[in-house]
Amino acid sequence: METPSPLAQLLQALDAGDLEKARLAAAALQRANAHTHQVAAEVLHELRQPLLGAKAYAQLLAEEGGASGPLKLLLAQVERMEQIVSDFIRLASERPAPQQRLSLAAPIWAAAKVFSVNPDSARISLEVEAPEDLTIQGNARLIEQLTLNLLNNARDAMSGRGRVKVTLARDGASAALYVSDWGPGIPDELKTRIFEPYVSASKRGTGLGLAVCRRIAQEHHAQIALVPPTTLREVPPPATVFRVLFPPTDAPRPPRKRLLVVDDEGIIRMVFKDLMEKECEVIEAATGEAALEILRSSRVDLIVTDKNLPGLSGLELAQHARKLDPASRVILMTGYPSLVTTQQALQLGVVDYLLKPFDDIRQVRALLRQALYTPAAPPAPAPSTTTRRVDVLEDNPATARLISEALGLLGLEARVIAGAEVAALEPPVGVVVSWDFAPAYGKKALELARGLSQGAPFVVLAEHLTMETALASLRAGAAACLPKLLSDTAALSRELGLAFKKASA
Repeated sequence: METPSPLAQLLQALDAGDLEKARLAAAALQRANAHTHQVAAEVLHELRQPLLGAKAYAQLLAEEGGASGPLKLLLAQVERMEQIVSDFIRLASERPAPQQRLSLAAPIWAAAKVFSVNPDSARISLEVEAPEDLTIQGNARLIEQLTLNLLNNARDAMSGRGRVKVTLARDGASAALYVSDWGPGIPDELKTRIFEPYVSASKRGTGLGLAVCRRIAQEHHAQIALVPPTTLREVPPPATVFRVLFPPTDAPRPPRKRLLVVDDEGIIRMVFKDLMEKECEVIEAATGEAALEILRSSRVDLIVTDKNLPGLSGLELAQHARKLDPASRVILMTGYPSLVTTQQALQLGVVDYLLKPFDDIRQVRALLRQALYTPAAPPAPAPSTTTRRVDVLEDNPATARLISEALGLLGLEARVIAGAEVAALEPPVGVVVSWDFAPAYGKKALELARGLSQGAPFVVLAEHLTMETALASLRAGAAACLPKLLSDTAALSRELGLAFKKASA
């Protein structure tokens, strides 16, 4: 019998008036949506690469033979696809972008330049009033995207020639961005829904531009809204005016994130400092002992440490850091990876494992950004006092029986799940997942286990334990990655008990 989807379970629970089941189904739906958004963002990011290639060769052809009509059309369509991909990525991404103090005029002029070179904008008269003295705390790339989306929205609303104006002004202690147009205006029935995805008065746009604008404004703690045409002293008055009102410039700045880099090689510390100091405060330590002194006197948001340090090792430093602050985030670096140290890192709650030398420093920066700016997961809901259930994702009946026996020796009750469709229940004590789980093999099995655990620890069992398996488990947040040890149920029981105990300590 097919298990209902999380949405169907939620609707059934609401129809039945069962609030507890509705809460659990809603949590399952939220987890499923979060996973879908992440996959969408990753796919769209990969799509950018072939788009860049197509655009580059089209531009080369234009240089060699002149920008003919069809070639202009091709470039315009590629640029439109780039805009759509950028919009989707912004909506799908859950990761905040780094911000710094900047002149608001710079990204406004950058957006105006991109807008003007688009062939579709040739029929639009664009005016820009952008004084240089207005500053905000923000991300220049995102402000440029917000402004460009507002400009594109204004252009697409007009079927023929038209006028668009961008104005920067001071509104009390705040900076305000206005984008106005003299087009047909927005129908009254759409005004309250204009920032929702796929709601548009134009047949030319994607319906995503204004939704992205709202998302970017929220990231900057700004307010975006339609305002009356009389807000600006223009004659004749515009048909539509959008205003983005930024927080006052004298508002307290959020504290900078603090990154502690621990390595006995000065050049490595210098690389991390040059890589990240524009986005966060970078603190250096040459030994584990020096790093520990820093941690005792002040809190940091992320520790990046070499494994092989003179004196106190990186693993020992991670252990001390977790004792000082159980929420510590540690990334371990090593030029000599091993399965043993990867398992030890798993047990200490290390969030990732960087291999030296780094293949791509941009990937290192992306990893650091993710660790610094991703909010900490909310605490797991406590299982009921009567729950001793451990969910076991295993499709081999013989193996599932042996794992159940190992859990039974710990006084735990196994709920064996042989398929990828799982009904929402109250949180389990933990989850055991087989890396070789056929319905969702490998990394997909880890994702399924993490969602099923609802914040409780999950343990990965692998028939053939490798560095790849252990690293993937580490990055997924597993409490441990163990060999199956199916020939010794008592030993498997002991290892599972240790893993669950350490994870909940």
